[in-house]
Amino acid sequence: MIEAVGLTKRYGTTTAVENLTFQVRPGAVTGFLGPNGAGKSTTMRMILGLDNPTSGTVTVGGRPYRAAVNAPREVGALLDAKAVHGGRTARNHLLSLAQLAGIPARRVDEVLGVVGLQDVARRRSKGFSLGMGQRLGIAAALLGDPRVLLFDEPVNGLDPEGILWVRNLMKALAAEGRTVFVSSHLMSEMALTADHLIVIGRGRLLADMSVRDFIAANSAGYARVRTPQDEPERREKLSGVLAEAGARVMPEPDGALRVMGLPLPRISDLAHEADVRLWELSPHQASLEEAYMRMTQGSVDFRSSQDDKSGLREQPPFGAAPEMPEMPVGGWYAPPRPEENPYAAPVAPPVAPGGPAPLPPAPPTTPEDAR
Repeated sequence: MIEAVGLTKRYGTTTAVENLTFQVRPGAVTGFLGPNGAGKSTTMRMILGLDNPTSGTVTVGGRPYRAAVNAPREVGALLDAKAVHGGRTARNHLLSLAQLAGIPARRVDEVLGVVGLQDVARRRSKGFSLGMGQRLGIAAALLGDPRVLLFDEPVNGLDPEGILWVRNLMKALAAEGRTVFVSSHLMSEMALTADHLIVIGRGRLLADMSVRDFIAANSAGYARVRTPQDEPERREKLSGVLAEAGARVMPEPDGALRVMGLPLPRISDLAHEADVRLWELSPHQASLEEAYMRMTQGSVDFRSSQDDKSGLREQPPFGAAPEMPEMPVGGWYAPPRPEENPYAAPVAPPVAPGGPAPLPPAPPTTPEDAR
């Protein structure tokens, strides 16, 4: 189990993590969510002893990570898949980690097979794609068969098959009773993978609850009601009946009605009493993404603005030729006067009294002249 109590990290006047207290329990996949700059990576680094907290404590299995006798056998982590010597083969990279931790060499071949890299085990990692690098990082985390696993964006760069494999791997590890802590920005994937969520924003804890409770607490439930499209007067009648019963009714762009404040059975009864046929009566189940956006909307540091391209409209198109003076039709063209012609030779200064100054010798034009 991972336990943080009052965890705080400051860099000068900037507070990256502020008074975080949470537990990551074994037997479940715990998702670690938050906007960019929320402090997720800093928190993971403090868990692994890579950064010292300014105040507070964080323990893994009841003691600090640095106090572990053989850390790779207790905790496995993937924080940066690029932290690999590019000149080493995949197998040699894992073999060096195994030798440092006293892990048998046969375990290297086992994890290469688990992550699907057995056919490229003797290729240098600098030629790996982003997805292959992620698989190698996961293999390094699994090398010591640890009871606690931390993954930061584990599906980054993976194809759909790889994403499904990581999802099933996380669930299988948790089902074995391990502690699995996963940071990700992919809400759709977290909804399918995580059992519990820890959400932070600007370094502070925003939520610590199950996925189901998080969605229920941060989404507005409503019912979708649809009547036959060729009976608009019936829809208007039903809308009035539901509003009289205390519901809040809003039209949807596709012609359905969004009804809030009444349970589905009550909506059905009112429609029956009003003699209105229903083509659809369904509850709206908010997604994890909707709930997350609602929860963290006040903790986002980087927001985009609308691009009206006004800066481009104020300038001539790239490569446009400058305007040239019009040539008189059927007439002759007189060259500009010297003072008006930017390409003319400079005008000689007036001659001083006493005669002109001697001219300098002309520069040589041929090798013979230079002699």
